[in-house]
Amino acid sequence: MLEVQRLVKVFKQPKKKGKLAGGSPDPRDRGRSFYALDDVSFSAPGGKITGLLGPNGAGKTTLLQVLSTSLQPTSGGVKVDGIDIVREPLLVRRRIGFLSGNTGLYGRLTPRELLQYFGRLHGMARATLDSRIDELAETLDMHNYMDKRCDALSTGMKQKVNIGRTLVHDPDVIVFDEPTTGLDVPAAEAIVALVERCRDEGKTVIVSTHNMHEVARVCDHVVLIHQGKLRFSGSVDQMRSESECDTLDQAFLTLMHAEVIDAA
Repeated sequence: MLEVQRLVKVFKQPKKKGKLAGGSPDPRDRGRSFYALDDVSFSAPGGKITGLLGPNGAGKTTLLQVLSTSLQPTSGGVKVDGIDIVREPLLVRRRIGFLSGNTGLYGRLTPRELLQYFGRLHGMARATLDSRIDELAETLDMHNYMDKRCDALSTGMKQKVNIGRTLVHDPDVIVFDEPTTGLDVPAAEAIVALVERCRDEGKTVIVSTHNMHEVARVCDHVVLIHQGKLRFSGSVDQMRSESECDTLDQAFLTLMHAEVIDAA
């Protein structure tokens, strides 16, 4: 279980250098606060896939960075299986796998070497790690290129290696940030099937995506944020019903401008 409670993340914007007519500094330009997340609350249970939706700039990336412990919240909190991400970030990192949308690979390493490296960072024993790498190579169909350098791999192959790195320590909570973006149909289908498999194994899965077809196919629960605020939280069927729209694309556009959900 992952629980987000009244989460707020504020960034201070740079001060402007405006001046009034008389040449004195404009007091309105003393620096402003930008609320990337503003009182967001929701839960993501185990054995379910929670879809995170929102337009570009909605606050999704900031939310994912907070969940992964890369950023600390300004206020509010997040708990993973009851463990506070601020008080015990190292414990949380052992339980979370985070697939970022912009994480690169070490081009001069092979997939096997890269997975070994990250497995050791997680403190995995050599025998356990070797067994886990063989399991991931089988699951992700990577046997044919496990010992090729990463800079020689296709986009789909690299994404599978990224996913292998995310799953190498067998985390209880897995966050996928747009896992199929830029992939061809076979590669995207393989990754969607893997996401479903993680859910079937009882893991807590969060998928940030713009693909409404994927949402309809795999998501048990949907969270929609816009301008840092929670606009909807519920099932896919509830999303259609509450918006009174037949398609998820229409429902998304309608709910994006709905009233903010009170976190209380």
